[in-house]
Amino acid sequence: MDSTRRGFIGAAGFTVVASRLVRGTEANSAIRVGLLGCGGRGTTVADSMVKNAGARVVALGDLFQDQLDRAGQHFGNPALVFRGPHAFEEMSASSGIDAIVIATPPYFHPQHLRAVVEAGKHVYCEKPVAVDVPGTRHVLESGQRAEGRLSLEVGFQIRSAPPFAELVRRIHAGALGEIGCGEAHYYCPYMDASHPDAPPAQMRLRNWLHDRVLSGDIIVEQNIHALDVCNWALQGHPVKAIGAGGRKGRPAANDDCLGHCSVCFWYPDDVQVSFSSKQIGKGPFDVCEQFFGTRGSAQAPYSGALGVAGDESWIWPGSEKKTAAEFSMTGSFFDNLADADAEKHKSFIESIKSGRFHNQAALGVESSLTAMLGRAAIYAGREVTWDELVRSDETWDAGIDLDRAS
Repeated sequence: MDSTRRGFIGAAGFTVVASRLVRGTEANSAIRVGLLGCGGRGTTVADSMVKNAGARVVALGDLFQDQLDRAGQHFGNPALVFRGPHAFEEMSASSGIDAIVIATPPYFHPQHLRAVVEAGKHVYCEKPVAVDVPGTRHVLESGQRAEGRLSLEVGFQIRSAPPFAELVRRIHAGALGEIGCGEAHYYCPYMDASHPDAPPAQMRLRNWLHDRVLSGDIIVEQNIHALDVCNWALQGHPVKAIGAGGRKGRPAANDDCLGHCSVCFWYPDDVQVSFSSKQIGKGPFDVCEQFFGTRGSAQAPYSGALGVAGDESWIWPGSEKKTAAEFSMTGSFFDNLADADAEKHKSFIESIKSGRFHNQAALGVESSLTAMLGRAAIYAGREVTWDELVRSDETWDAGIDLDRAS
């Protein structure tokens, strides 16, 4: 993907990094991976790189010993283990590591990404790349440093899922005609907190999904996947948004994130996409993006019939037989996303081996800013434009002393 299209971050002094591939030398041995952040998603990503791409996990890093112990058992107790608030610096400086998976709370992604790139390591960073606009500027700077010499990949694995890739190819080829509008939703059950007796700061870090500043709130941390698919299909980002949301249905203690939200995004050429989300209660898990045009419509659910209806009707073989997906805390899904992780992680490792490096800093920033645009509109209770958002200098501060929390 060429994330320089439309000069998407031309305002406010942003410099865009081109997403091109640069040829280098061929690697001769298994890529040595360090896992920074040993929770469920990080373990799933690193495990996929081992199983699907032949990588080796040689290092682990985390704030908490119990996380390191579980990951150590899973990966055969790697020799390199880094614990505490400086684990990211120590892992980055280690000469025995080729690439690092960043699966820490999103609040720390810009800082951790910068350290890894400055140390000359390839990096796979989970989404979102930042929780505030200044953080995205730091990510773009890291992208500039990585350009041409390192792979910097961001965890939007749905773009690697074959059913979604074929659907978007058909949309870009004109199967829908002129697109007039779209709809997307992300409905998820509530995720219970862990370690209820932990001290307050440690409680926040262990349950960062429930912490607005550490996660970026649900629209930035979780719903970003659906918004990224909208950007991908529509080949751009929204120019403005208006939205509303609330905390109804969320517990009051140790949780300050939204429980639900609705946002209308305006894309170029007056294409409107309505988005809704909930992360409360129990019940089914349902995620889907739909686009409506003059020649047909398309739908892209995680589970269920995925395809085009209209003049160029098509459906991904077998998708209509799939039942509703179950939510996975680790992001390991089946059905239409069955091959997403495997293809994404194979591509990352192969980019390192071949020297045809990936640079997805700009892609990660574009989708993170799209989610932040929706969040800003919800918080402000009014229309917010893209240009207004990217001028923001508001820096979020978690106010946590990591030396004491770990």
